[in-house]
This record gives sequence, structure tokens and C-alpha cells, in this order.
Amino acid sequence: MPRLLRAMGLLAMLLVTQGAMAQKLRMAADAWAPYADVSLLNGGLSTDLIRTALTRAGYTTEYEQVPWARAIHGVSEGRYDILINAWYSKDRTQIGEFSGEYLVNRLRFLKRKTSGIEYQTLEQLHPYSIAVVRSYAYWPAFDNDAELKKVPVASFSTAVRMLAAGRVDLTIEDEYAARLALSREPDEVRDNVEFVSGSLSENGLHILVSLKNPDHEKIVADFDKAIAAMKADGTYDKLFKLHGL
Repeated sequence: MPRLLRAMGLLAMLLVTQGAMAQKLRMAADAWAPYADVSLLNGGLSTDLIRTALTRAGYTTEYEQVPWARAIHGVSEGRYDILINAWYSKDRTQIGEFSGEYLVNRLRFLKRKTSGIEYQTLEQLHPYSIAVVRSYAYWPAFDNDAELKKVPVASFSTAVRMLAAGRVDLTIEDEYAARLALSREPDEVRDNVEFVSGSLSENGLHILVSLKNPDHEKIVADFDKAIAAMKADGTYDKLFKLHGL
């Protein structure tokens, strides 16, 4: 019995030591609801998905919400280990390693429910007025199409209210950002608009792990494996539902 107790004590000490040695990863991003925002439940959908995956993989995390330029610069210098919401670009491979795609951003048009507008090509939309948020970059083909009747507005809230009131024919927004925004709109707005089938563009979201972290390859591999397991066991879908998406 004393030997068994000693063995159990040693095992407990080993587990405590391993827990204490778990690598803490410093994550950063700018505010981008519903993906990352400290005012949202668990910091937003992306933050929650990533933290859950990394915790399963044996890491601890801390998150700092900073302007986008500071987040990028911090990853390049190694001040942050992870940029949590990154679209792939070749330039960024010089500062970090991309994970696999853990989420997809879809830019989609919205119309009034009574409208028969359909979308397959941008040319189909030339006759219609489209509310767009000033200074937003949507998609090069859309941004550069001079035949589209774009109506600049201050925010998506303004755009969707104009749409519901019949002052424009369409508006456009990231699907999940639009769903969150619509949940905060009055019933007369929310109940009178809907998404047009299809999407203008789709971009995969990745984490970008700083090359300054010597374990960047392992972190990416561990993260990808954990996301796959979360999808398989239903945790991934449960987190979407938790965030109202």
C-alpha cells in the first residue's frame, strides 16, 4: 500500500508539473463582431473556437484586443504568438505560419423579402441600388465595377434600415456579421429582409502563428487536429449555436 500511495503521489506531482509547464500563447486581433470582440460572449465566435481548440491541445491562452496594425506588427516581432483572424496572403507567410481554415467568411447580398432579385453575376445587379458602407473594401470585382449603383452609408445598420424601408434594393455584408447586426434591429427591419442565395466571395479564416515562436509548426498542427476533433464530436456546431449563429 505505501508503494501504491507513493506512486500515486508521484503521478499527481507529474501532472501538476506538466500543467504548470503548459505553454501560454498570447493571442491578438482587432474588434470584429461577431468574430472577436471583448464585449461579446467569450470574446466572440473566433476567440471562443480558437481558445477551446488550443485548450484541448494542452495550451493556455491570453487575448488582447488591439488595432489591426498593432496586432500584425506584434506577431511579426513575436510580442504576440497568434493572430486569430487572418485571411491567407503570401506576404504574411514571412511573419507567421497559417493554420488550416477553421471558419469561412461569406460576403452576401440582402434584399427585401418581397423582392425577386437573384444573383449569379454582378451584371445582373446593375439595375439595382446597393447600400455600401463608406471606406469598406468588399471584393475587387465588386469594388471596381463602375456600373453598379452604390449608395454610400455610414454603417450596416443604416444600410439595412434603408433596405427594409425600400430606399435601396440591396445591401451587402459578411453573413455572420449581418446575422448579429440583424438580431439587434427592430422587428420591422429584421422581419422584412433576407439573404440573396449565393455569395459574392468566400474567404477562409486561419490563425497565423508567429515564426518567432520556436514551436509554431507544432502549435499549428495541434490546433488543426483539435478543430477537426471539435467538428467530429459536435463541439464546433455547439459553439456556433452558443453565439446565436
